[in-house]
Amino acid sequence: MNADTTGPHVVVAGGGIAGLAAAHRLATAGHRVTLLEAGSRLGGKLLAGEIAGAPVDLGAESLLARRPEAVALARAVGLGDRLRPPATTTASVWSRGELTPMPKGHVMGVPGDGRAVEGLLSEEGVRRIGVDRELPPTEIGDDIAIGAYVAERMGHEVVDRLVEPLLGGVYAGDAYRISMKAAVPALFEAARRHPTLTAAVRAVQQAGAAAPADAAGAATGLGGSVFLGVEGGVGTLPGAVADAIRAAGGEILTGTSVTALRRTGPAGWEVVAGDRVLAADAVVLATPAGPAAALLAEHAPAASAELAEIAYASMALITLAFRRADMPALAGSGFLVPPVDGHTIKASTFSSQKWGWVADGAPDLFVLRTSVGRHGEEEQVHREDTDLVAASLKDLAAATGLTARPVATTVTRWTGGLPQYPVGHLARVARVREAVAALPGLRVAGAAYDGVGVPACIASAHRAADEITAEFGDEIIATSKRTDPGAGHSS
Repeated sequence: MNADTTGPHVVVAGGGIAGLAAAHRLATAGHRVTLLEAGSRLGGKLLAGEIAGAPVDLGAESLLARRPEAVALARAVGLGDRLRPPATTTASVWSRGELTPMPKGHVMGVPGDGRAVEGLLSEEGVRRIGVDRELPPTEIGDDIAIGAYVAERMGHEVVDRLVEPLLGGVYAGDAYRISMKAAVPALFEAARRHPTLTAAVRAVQQAGAAAPADAAGAATGLGGSVFLGVEGGVGTLPGAVADAIRAAGGEILTGTSVTALRRTGPAGWEVVAGDRVLAADAVVLATPAGPAAALLAEHAPAASAELAEIAYASMALITLAFRRADMPALAGSGFLVPPVDGHTIKASTFSSQKWGWVADGAPDLFVLRTSVGRHGEEEQVHREDTDLVAASLKDLAAATGLTARPVATTVTRWTGGLPQYPVGHLARVARVREAVAALPGLRVAGAAYDGVGVPACIASAHRAADEITAEFGDEIIATSKRTDPGAGHSS
């Protein structure tokens, strides 16, 4: 621990990207930080690896660049010169046995005009979209399921063939249950202001077109790319953040699970981690909802009960390496799969075409990956590796004509990896935060709250860290200087 660090001692539970971002925010602000991770490694759903010598991401592979948080953090920890836009962003939808280019002119699969989805939807499906303009306004209320709302306005086909595969790639959930307010907030707000869904989609599109180039893209010199990757993998971000935390005086312990929290007076905590008990001025719980619920049960039972209700989906990524000479011609960055067609895989990414650094790292290989698993499909994820590889190859052959055998395969399971955001999720999160905020020096962060993407997780971490800093302010910093023998020097 850096003896020159004079702020309050904050313990962060959870070493995923949210916990790392919170610890980094606090440590670089001068606070004393201890991060505890139950597992053997840091990074959560961010994991860099390799297959047949080719560098790959085995977890999240890209950062939404139109939000600033992830790009800013990557730059802050020295990865700015390794940020890369995709080499191609052209994707397809494997629908009714055909690969059809992803249509333009939609917001998370919701079109602003039926003509935008001609070729993907049936004639009846395209016609049904136009009915939206003739319907009276739908009462949306405080929240609504995006699938149910879009189906009512534009028909089920647009949900099943476009909205479902797009949302499935993000949440691994059911579009007919996913909260529109949480998953597509801009469209939700526009739909409350406009009489038709078509008008709402166009309003969102116009707002996006009128917005200036995003600050993140401008700052990186990479233009207005919607997504960015990191050379070597987004999975290298956690290690870089951890190094920055240590450089700022923070301590990181893996294989150390937090099993209990104890109050020590009006503003203090003891964090029980195995046979260790750490005294803390503040605590950030950056764990999944279940562990957070268990730790809060005694101190904030209402928040604990709310968190215990958050469901999670599991998924598996099957990474396959082929000899490039054996590959058929493949177009674009990959394809999405509507679950209504009954296939095993829900998407495939052509990594060697999407990311230049993958192709450069193994020019004689072609790396692609498929994903399997949605909420309620646990049995798919827990199939044997050989079964998942075989199912992926079967679907890839049907979709693309690929008949080559892979030279290497890797299956990565993310059990309980993606929290579900049903209708009312944001109201639940608000209740959780209100209950937790009543406890001095305690905050929560992570994918269970404001979004499952990397920037959203980082934003929740920064919110938690900043609220703790604001809560304690100068008074507790001065107290820490007086009472902590390790804080005898000013920074």
